Amino acid sequence: MKAIFPNKPKKGDTICVIAPAASVSTLKPIIQKTAKKRVNNILGCNVVFGKNSFKKDIFDSLSIDDRIHDLHMAFKDKKIKGIICTRGGFNSNELLKHIDWTLVKNNPKPLCGYSDITVLSNAIYAKTGVVSYSGPTFSNMGMKDEKDIMKYTFDYFQKCLMSNNLFTIVPGKYFNERKIKATKNNGFTVLQDGKTEGTIIGGNLCSFNLLQGTEYMPSLKDKILFLEDDDFGGKLSPLEFERNFQSLLQCKDADKIKGIVFGRFQKGFNMNLEKMKFILSDKNISKSIPIIYNVDFGHTMPMITFPIGGEVSIEAKGKNAIIEITKH
Repeated sequence: MKAIFPNKPKKGDTICVIAPAASVSTLKPIIQKTAKKRVNNILGCNVVFGKNSFKKDIFDSLSIDDRIHDLHMAFKDKKIKGIICTRGGFNSNELLKHIDWTLVKNNPKPLCGYSDITVLSNAIYAKTGVVSYSGPTFSNMGMKDEKDIMKYTFDYFQKCLMSNNLFTIVPGKYFNERKIKATKNNGFTVLQDGKTEGTIIGGNLCSFNLLQGTEYMPSLKDKILFLEDDDFGGKLSPLEFERNFQSLLQCKDADKIKGIVFGRFQKGFNMNLEKMKFILSDKNISKSIPIIYNVDFGHTMPMITFPIGGEVSIEAKGKNAIIEITKH
């Protein structure tokens, strides 16, 4: 699949917030207000909302027709230069068979989100070649700041979505999550040495795996996987992660994966370095590819933005890891 890199929004442009999964109305008013203010003041962009994005049904989402309408209009409207998803959720995969892929391909725009939006980002790349972005949602942009965590998040959003220059991922000094205060970040951990370059796919593992066996699943051949997961499994989350990861490695061309980068897991996930090493110990993974752990993406903050379908260069050896996003 040949990648199509959309034009980047710039200061003064309009960004549209849509709700492919959970509704905007699930966000507290202060989150909405803060997020909009930051997009205005930090990014210098104007915010508009999808026509239906505030509707809410019994599952805190909105109808397929309403979500498809807003998605199509965001891509079609020439005044809109970028698309930010409200938050994650559970049902983005309901949209896939209803999307006008020709419209998306002919009107490429950067779409950003993570968690359940992983489904949408990887499907867009698989069906059209248009590069999407795994990064903060509108909800994340309104979160409380401490220890410059939001500054880091917006810096990487701008590096990836508002510039064409290559950039290196450097660990944030602190990290936090909802209801847990900022903690000092120990940085990346190299689990396996290696040097490689290739195309990024992935994101939230349990969401990504929903694409297995469908026409919306991107090829694993020559890809570098960026993977994270959420803590819905509680203390059993590592076991859920292990079998989801195993399932992915049983897909076609998994033996041709060129590298793996794991994001940071939430405290409630009950993951640690010992468990991660144990999970990897019996997997049929090439010993020559780099594997890196605890990078700043996932369901904690701060959060880098990275391109689904973009290019990355990785060099990992001993205690040192260099991750450079070369094309986005």
